[in-house]
Amino acid sequence: MQEEQVPPSCSRCSAVWQKNGTTNCWSGDPETAPPRPGNCPAGSFTEIVEDAFEVMKGENEDAKIAFVAARVEGLCYQPVPGTDTINARWTRVEDTIAFARLMGYEKIGIASCIGLLDECERLVAILKAQGLTPLSVCCKAGSFDKMELGLAESDKVRPGTFEPACNPIAQAEICNELKTDMNIILGLCVGHDMLFNKHSKAPVTTLVVKDRVTGHNPAAVLYGQNFYYKRLQKGPMKIE
Repeated sequence: MQEEQVPPSCSRCSAVWQKNGTTNCWSGDPETAPPRPGNCPAGSFTEIVEDAFEVMKGENEDAKIAFVAARVEGLCYQPVPGTDTINARWTRVEDTIAFARLMGYEKIGIASCIGLLDECERLVAILKAQGLTPLSVCCKAGSFDKMELGLAESDKVRPGTFEPACNPIAQAEICNELKTDMNIILGLCVGHDMLFNKHSKAPVTTLVVKDRVTGHNPAAVLYGQNFYYKRLQKGPMKIE
């Protein structure tokens, strides 16, 4: 009988990091590295991890993306003269621009939420100034009624009014038709972002994650979960 694999739980290594200042995977010397915990994916899925890394060492597009991503990560930091401190110097927008330019990408598709059209126009201006060609497609393109998806009137944000459905598949297919080199998600809803990723032929990165309550900063919930959002640890969220 095949040995059952231990479900991975890298989050558990948070305690290891806090205690040792490093984890097994961040240690170059096996002699001094903290032991690999039983739920470490590098132990339970060794072959997958090794085979995946081989793909990123090849000559294909995945390998080029992996190389450029690692290079951008290094370029994002700079040493502080006279100290051993290293500071981050680039924002995510700058990371995205650097990645696109180092990859040799020119046409950049932007799949934008209709609620972020102002932010989209600002991004378009930046990308143009950086010598790139931005092409933006709004989520509500086509203006189809939500009820055509099978929703009830009561499922709308404002029942009794016309509400167009998001069409992320169309956003992706339009970008495919335009032959974009790379696509950026700008605030698409949960699920709509999945459909866009699924149907996009070009590589996709997310610049803005929609969070209507935190000003599109979902990490705020993680930082505040011991106080403002502690309710999320006390029981199932009520969905109705």
